[in-house]
Amino acid sequence: MLVLTQLSLALSVLSSYATASPLNRRDDIVETPLDVTIIPIGNAVFSAKVTNTGSTDLNLFAYGTLLDSAPVEKLNVYNVPDASTKSTDYVQASRIPFTGILRTIVRTNLSAEAFIPLAAGATYETTIDAASVHDFDSETYAFVAEGAIPYGPIGTTDFPTVAHPYRSNLVAIPVDGPAARKSKRDLGLEARAKVQPDCQGTNLAAMNTALANCAKLASAAATAAASGSAARFNEYFKTTDATVRATVSARLAAVAKECSTANSGIVLYYCIDPQTYCKPNVVAYTLAGSNTVVNCPAYYTALPPLTDVCHNQDEATTTIHEFTHVTAVFAPKTQDNGYGYAAAMALTSALAVLNADTYALFANAVLLNC
Repeated sequence: MLVLTQLSLALSVLSSYATASPLNRRDDIVETPLDVTIIPIGNAVFSAKVTNTGSTDLNLFAYGTLLDSAPVEKLNVYNVPDASTKSTDYVQASRIPFTGILRTIVRTNLSAEAFIPLAAGATYETTIDAASVHDFDSETYAFVAEGAIPYGPIGTTDFPTVAHPYRSNLVAIPVDGPAARKSKRDLGLEARAKVQPDCQGTNLAAMNTALANCAKLASAAATAAASGSAARFNEYFKTTDATVRATVSARLAAVAKECSTANSGIVLYYCIDPQTYCKPNVVAYTLAGSNTVVNCPAYYTALPPLTDVCHNQDEATTTIHEFTHVTAVFAPKTQDNGYGYAAAMALTSALAVLNADTYALFANAVLLNC
């Protein structure tokens, strides 16, 4: 196991986008075989290297992580309050809004493309274009990759029941705002209504049932977060702090309120994909920049309305997951820091409180008394 300890590195930066050497360090200790390093190679563009320093080959679940090829949230980006401040102490108010895609993945019948094999000692390298999915001004920003990646044996496509946390070095560099905005992705979808008019038949019926169940589950979970079992809350959110419990409760109450209407809410809810973002194993996605949630075909074919199995997926908790991603429902929005129970359990409290799947799992646990 590799222990990532604080260190300072001097890196040169391309003169075309930076006028000074970046701050580059590791702020805290994370025990993990995944050594993640990010290196600036352009204007808010990074080379990311993931090395398996352990002795066991890993089949890494890529969706929703820095390994994903889709425009998902791969880096946490902050205004730099002070170059000496630990990144773990950065407040969410200083975080730069993400404007890309947040996806929910069905955890059954996974395709091989959902995984990246990483042999012991091997390194996987990818490029992360933060400029394409964030709004930048001409300022100095701090970048860090963190979360938990589920993994299994090489060759299997079963959803993993274990996960490794990861935390990269922190890099603080100046960004050219106007140049970064030229790289911005246009993800489409104009605002029109709540449940979109092309939603009809069995899809509409399923959607209305999911909204009703979402309202019921989220409301019960909000009450449980505020005044229910401290042990259960600690299991999912890694703390019993009263302020954190109040925040989690308020977010779930906001989701319950949003799910209580099908025609006058904030979320723009599509029951079919008007774009092309519904890939294999994707059941739903959120466009972070436009309060838009879209159900994919697998939402209706792969998920039951409600599950009777602890930590399994269903339509109602998937809707809870997606609605926590919407800033207009409750700010700050959640991220996809870890998919599934194993990854959620590997998160710190700070990451768990902002992890969409943790809310879905908690609501399921409250309903089924897990």
